[in-house]
Amino acid sequence: MKKISIAKIAIYIFLILLAFIYLAPLVWMLFVSVKDNAEIFTSPFALPQQIQWENYAFAWTAGYLGRATLNSAIVCVTTLILSMVIGSMAAFAIARLRWKFARLMMTYFMIGMMIPVHCVLIPLFKTFSGIGMYNSLTGLIIPYTTFSLPITIFIMTGFFENMPRELFEAACIDGCSIYRCFLSIAVPLSKTGLFVTGLMSFVANWNELLLAMVFISDDMKKTLPVSLSKFVGPYNTNYVQMFAAIIIAIVPTIVVYCCFSNQIVDGLTAGAVKG
Repeated sequence: MKKISIAKIAIYIFLILLAFIYLAPLVWMLFVSVKDNAEIFTSPFALPQQIQWENYAFAWTAGYLGRATLNSAIVCVTTLILSMVIGSMAAFAIARLRWKFARLMMTYFMIGMMIPVHCVLIPLFKTFSGIGMYNSLTGLIIPYTTFSLPITIFIMTGFFENMPRELFEAACIDGCSIYRCFLSIAVPLSKTGLFVTGLMSFVANWNELLLAMVFISDDMKKTLPVSLSKFVGPYNTNYVQMFAAIIIAIVPTIVVYCCFSNQIVDGLTAGAVKG
């Protein structure tokens, strides 16, 4: 019993240290965002002498963060819907339908998880420029959806494979079509998986920078991560406003993870175990 107590104490100490390592930079950024530029260099780790809330107002207006937040929301929500609908249907076909190339298609989609975005950046740029999709939100939604599909299909396949086959057999005996089985049985039972894949897709695309920076040049169409780069110039950097803008940008993802962290862990655990 004594060894177990010592082990628990050691685990708690480790978790507290780990939480401190993760939270300390966020707290430091919060303090820096309400300082002035001179105070950053004289006392970077001290508490702010006077809270400068106007840093957030300047960051919101000068960085066009309102418009950028709306653009990010449009792109991420559209990508979320498309990836969940297409990914869940593909995963159901792979997991539950008997057809010759099911395993081959699963392998094909999993290859997409191993292809870095840098490998397709130039071909995508040339293609979108040629068909008039450069500098448009549609030019972001298509690659975002494509790169979100592999992980969505992987997780949802695990959920569908773990469902009892007897449910679908009974539904078929009662006259349900394959589409009715998908909509009335598979989707309701896999809400946790849809919830997890949706959150992962939303957060990943919300923070994506490379594609958005390459494909969008119009200030009114830039997403939130690209707008943050406006605070960094070739000759000077407005640090306090930049940190204020970063805090504004990361608040939605922090809120999402704090509210739904248990569902994320449960969903990933349930979808990863097969058999």
